[in-house]
Amino acid sequence: MEIDSNIRQQVMDRLQLVTDPEMNTVSIIEMGMVENVRGQLPKVTIELIPTYVGCPALDMIKRDVIESVRQVDGVEEVEVVFLKHPAWTSDRISPEGREKMKEFGIAPPPAAGPGGTWTVECPYCGSPKTVMQNLFGPTSCRSIFYCSSCKNPFEAIKPV
Repeated sequence: MEIDSNIRQQVMDRLQLVTDPEMNTVSIIEMGMVENVRGQLPKVTIELIPTYVGCPALDMIKRDVIESVRQVDGVEEVEVVFLKHPAWTSDRISPEGREKMKEFGIAPPPAAGPGGTWTVECPYCGSPKTVMQNLFGPTSCRSIFYCSSCKNPFEAIKPV
């Protein structure tokens, strides 16, 4: 039995509950990781685009997707496939995901300015008066910034 639109929507609703392990307020849908949901019941295949190929959280995401999607009636088997193409870019993050990142205290990835410079707004006060303190943050996809206005340090997702 092919997955119908009702089952597909239930799967998407369950995927909305799966969060990025490093930012537990942002779902993998909001991060733009979900590329496709397909299959034939009782098996569903979820195709995901990793935000970073070497991300150590991929095993946790896979586990959480399987556990969550198995909650849908009629789904007995869940396969998670991490795609290499297309490559994930920070443009895939939804507006809701960007707002949730700010609420979490992490600046969403900025657009590159002239000469490849970043313009990063503080997630706490919204000020553009920020300075990169360290290109290398706690994970390979983040950098450390400092806000000159509210005096808070914060992390920013690197643009990809």
